[in-house]
Amino acid sequence: MARGQAGGASRRKANGSHPKGDVGVGAAKEELLGYYRDMLLIRRFEERAGQLYGMGLIGGFCHLYIGQEAIAVGVQAVKQPGDPVITGYRDHGHMLACGMDPREVMAELTGRAGGSSKGKGGSMHMFSMEADFYGGHGIVGGQVSLGTGLALANRYRDNGKVAWTYFGDGAANQGQVYESFNMAQLWKLPVVYIIENNQYAMGTSIERSSSETHLYKRGASFRIPGEEVDGMDVLAVKAAAAKAAEHARSGNGPYILEMKTYRYRGHSMSDPAKYRTREEVDEIRKTRDPIDHVEELLEKQGFADEATLKAIDAEVKRIVADAAEFARTSPEPAPSELYTDVYTEVRA
Repeated sequence: MARGQAGGASRRKANGSHPKGDVGVGAAKEELLGYYRDMLLIRRFEERAGQLYGMGLIGGFCHLYIGQEAIAVGVQAVKQPGDPVITGYRDHGHMLACGMDPREVMAELTGRAGGSSKGKGGSMHMFSMEADFYGGHGIVGGQVSLGTGLALANRYRDNGKVAWTYFGDGAANQGQVYESFNMAQLWKLPVVYIIENNQYAMGTSIERSSSETHLYKRGASFRIPGEEVDGMDVLAVKAAAAKAAEHARSGNGPYILEMKTYRYRGHSMSDPAKYRTREEVDEIRKTRDPIDHVEELLEKQGFADEATLKAIDAEVKRIVADAAEFARTSPEPAPSELYTDVYTEVRA
């Protein structure tokens, strides 16, 4: 049985989808199992976050990453220690992929003191320098200029680090994105721009909002190379990220990766997603689910049987349940926390 969508693997074989499915099939058993577990952790975590939001334990906005797990996990497989990661407000998956503690992430969602930002960042504004995660950001496209700044800092330091800068198809139409592109190419900054094209931005299809729908071409006028990637295939993502990282680390400047993906839920938990049909979503889940795809590869290579996959699922569910309980029982921040972390505090 498929963990991501029951029966998805058998249907995918019948439909002949995932034409790039054999890319990197020779990957080691532990590598594939690791990708499977990491994507499943994000999926189960987001499902539980949705439940907590429905119970009123998570306030404000909450943007789930369900369906897009292969991107954060595939890129993380290439990221080196010290490489900064920055993204927008659909950020829980990136945090977990960066290795942040699920307890701290979930507690931050509920605004508790045990959260990674002491309960003051919430869903959209978490941060962890220990994990090289420079935040989710609520201003659409605002993180692109910040990610470019991180790349500039790394160039000054000459430390060989690459800034992984994520944004969506909606943000791809923002002006600061192109100012950043120009600066990054002019100064040959070590940055990889990752466009997570989930087809609908906030709620408008890309065909209705973008005159050029092949977003990897957006860097052409700045002479920035780019390519389109199957963002539902973790091995294709990893291969493309490795190529882009090599380009950036070698002093050749920025690279653009357009990850063609799909989110199963609405833009946020308050979005009923009436701009698309249920049949459309179901078809993607049945034929292109990223977790089902890795499950099929594991079974094809003889790396895992149903019992192994069920054991991984059970382990992940325990981790998520523990994180949810920690988030529910952790205390709220003390009132004095209103005055901390406003300015950098330098010790004498």
